[in-house]
Amino acid sequence: MSELMKGLKRTGRVTSFNKEDVGKEITIMGWVNKRRDLGGVIFIDVRDVSGILQVVFKVEIDSDLFKKAETLRNEYVIAIKGLVEKRDEETINPNLKTGYIEVVASELRVLSAAKTSPIDMSNDSKTNELLRLKHRYLDLRREPMQDILKLRHKVCMITREFFNKNEFYEIETPMMTKSTPEGARDYLVPSRVNQGSFYALPQSPQIFKQLLMLSGMDKYMQIVRCFRDEDLRANRQPEFTQIDLEMSFVDVDDVIEVNERYIKDLFKKIADYEITLPINRMTYKEAMERFGSDKPDTRFGLELVDLSNVLKDSKFKVFSGTIKNGGSVRAINAKGCGEMFSRRDIDSLGEYAKGIGSKGMAWIKVEENGLKSAITKFLSEEEIDNILKTMEAKTGDLICFIADSNNKVFSILGNLRLEIAKRTKLLNDKKGFELLWITEFPLLDYDEENKRYIATHHPFTSPMDEDLSKMDTQPDKVRAKAYDLVLNGEELGGGSIRIYDPEVQKKMFSLLGFSEEDTNDRFGFLIEALKYGTPPHGGIAYGLDRIVMSLAGTDNIKDVIAFPKIQNASCPLTEAPSKVDAKQLRELGIAVIDD
Repeated sequence: MSELMKGLKRTGRVTSFNKEDVGKEITIMGWVNKRRDLGGVIFIDVRDVSGILQVVFKVEIDSDLFKKAETLRNEYVIAIKGLVEKRDEETINPNLKTGYIEVVASELRVLSAAKTSPIDMSNDSKTNELLRLKHRYLDLRREPMQDILKLRHKVCMITREFFNKNEFYEIETPMMTKSTPEGARDYLVPSRVNQGSFYALPQSPQIFKQLLMLSGMDKYMQIVRCFRDEDLRANRQPEFTQIDLEMSFVDVDDVIEVNERYIKDLFKKIADYEITLPINRMTYKEAMERFGSDKPDTRFGLELVDLSNVLKDSKFKVFSGTIKNGGSVRAINAKGCGEMFSRRDIDSLGEYAKGIGSKGMAWIKVEENGLKSAITKFLSEEEIDNILKTMEAKTGDLICFIADSNNKVFSILGNLRLEIAKRTKLLNDKKGFELLWITEFPLLDYDEENKRYIATHHPFTSPMDEDLSKMDTQPDKVRAKAYDLVLNGEELGGGSIRIYDPEVQKKMFSLLGFSEEDTNDRFGFLIEALKYGTPPHGGIAYGLDRIVMSLAGTDNIKDVIAFPKIQNASCPLTEAPSKVDAKQLRELGIAVIDD
């Protein structure tokens, strides 16, 4: 024990004391949050992870101690021994947990001095994010950041408690495994013992949790770190945490049922929010046709409307030509935006649409004295009447059209409705949590660039029973036993029932363009395992970070991770990734090639 700590033992965290402790001598330890010198009296707010407690130094009681208190500065680490007293009536702070008491100091030890903080330590810090991340250990001293980490801890504890009560076993899976690239790039770990060979950090524990079902473990869960070497977007991290589950002898409804109860339990205990069960379900097809997204925000309307039947024979070739070539013409009615948006606003919306892949956005503004639009002169009166009727257009509305292939129309209009909602502040008064299951995803997507199918979720997802026969003849029509849980337009988690027939699994790999040799090299161990008696099984994985973001009310994933990476996958605090010694590289048999 250091000399500074000799003879000291912390009585408790600062907020563990209240009016019942008046008259007791206690010892507290923490950081100087604020110092106020009122002449003969100094007030120090002492902060620890639980909160703040006011300490008083009086020159009339101990002048030497008072002089020592004068040297204290913000963020000094101190130990205080003193007597708990009730505050004077006029100094009571009901906003503080300890606002009715204070400690009159009899001893002060400075355990650690502190330089002036390079960041603003206030709760609503104005310091730019990069500087806060460089000094993350200081940023994490701030109450809002500590509250989020406490919330994250509570989510983990509730999760473990719920699944333990429901007979799940928490089992760890390997962090170093075989690289099976399909989708995002793997993070590779070189092997010193087997030079030239590499482990991969897991993108998910998918295969191992399936093997646990083959092992007879019945129900598995794990809060697990995962890694993906992909280009970062605003709310993506190269390492992230999943709440990972798998169950045996189940189908879609069984997995959804237990997970609905988990989500209900979690949101009630964390946010005191009552989720009504069952949670609504919507097929992928319906979600795309109505909202242009497989993770729709259903808190507001602005739904897509298909106008292809109305415009298929139009003389306006931009519309009719697109329909004849297999595309569609769809629109959204931005209610009231005809009055709200100026011509410049509408042009800006059109530029936004172009920026996300549109060839152009047509529009009609419905005004009291008629229609304003550049396209009405190309449309017949009957077509215009049918458009207005189908779109349920009223005076003051703005109708926005996109004509293209279905996939592009869905993507562009889906993003356009979100942009309009943002510009009109449509969600400002929307409170609470809107949950939705999206089901019956396509089993496969066609990758135009590589001219092959890719798995919509992953290659272990089972086709729907009634679509199994289409795998040979119409693979693009096969629906999957897959399901995603969406919250306010963000995917919280996704899962599926898995393929447990080795022949179907081999067929799936074949559809993905794997040769028999490729399949055996990458997944031969799984195919072999499936031959030894495999129960029907399925599961789901939630993004823990996204769940905490939703419950904490932040839209920045870096807020909910203690030590996050930034856009280029680097850590401002440790400056990782970094170069390593030549000796280390030689031991691994690795040569670095400089471009």
